[in-house]
Amino acid sequence: MSQEVEVNSIEAMHEFGAALGNQLRAGDLILLSGPLGAGKTALTQGIGRALGITGVTSPTFVISRIHQGKIRLVHVDAYRMQENQSDKSALFDDLDLESYLETSVTVVEWGEGLASRISDSFLELKLSFGVGENERIIEIMKHGARWDAIAL
Repeated sequence: MSQEVEVNSIEAMHEFGAALGNQLRAGDLILLSGPLGAGKTALTQGIGRALGITGVTSPTFVISRIHQGKIRLVHVDAYRMQENQSDKSALFDDLDLESYLETSVTVVEWGEGLASRISDSFLELKLSFGVGENERIIEIMKHGARWDAIAL
């Protein structure tokens, strides 16, 4: 079962991320998907703010960044792994996210089909463009009992 949330600005995406971030704890895994420019990094910036972290940027070229805050934030962008379809799982496994998972909040952009392999419990957010120029739709899918208590 999924639900949808509509946001109409980058500020609203930051606010949504912060509202989510205020409910997160170490061990939480968030998967973000959607086209380029849909707001995945903006949402992660909001999560970061709630965790006391500033300076969250897209890790596209470095693949992952670790930010220290109230809870450590591991931010992964698996976009370039999508280009290497034949060995994308091996490349993802090389990140060794399992070693950080229990002590961090882990956010994986472009992680569909990859990150769900490291945990049965995760929050999946699919972002898409809405009708208006700045409108975005966030489809929320909760996987695992942990997410039943999260209100978005």
